[in-house]
Amino acid sequence: MPRIPAPWTVKRKILVKSESETDPSFGYKPEERPYPDLVRFGVINLDKPPGPSSHEVAAWVRRILGVKHAGHGGTLEA
Repeated sequence: MPRIPAPWTVKRKILVKSESETDPSFGYKPEERPYPDLVRFGVINLDKPPGPSSHEVAAWVRRILGVKHAGHGGTLEA
């Protein structure tokens, strides 16, 4: 049976089929995205402290960021 080389020993290279630029009218590079778009389309990973409910924390986020919609994905209780 032939020996298979370990993955970290295999020499790899990037294959670029074609170079192209994205039309700026279709969006932004992640590092150039304006703050309002980050808030509108983003996700905040929040480590909720013990005490306040998940609903309260979502309300704080709405008020602090000045957004209409904010919520949580399930329970945040430990």
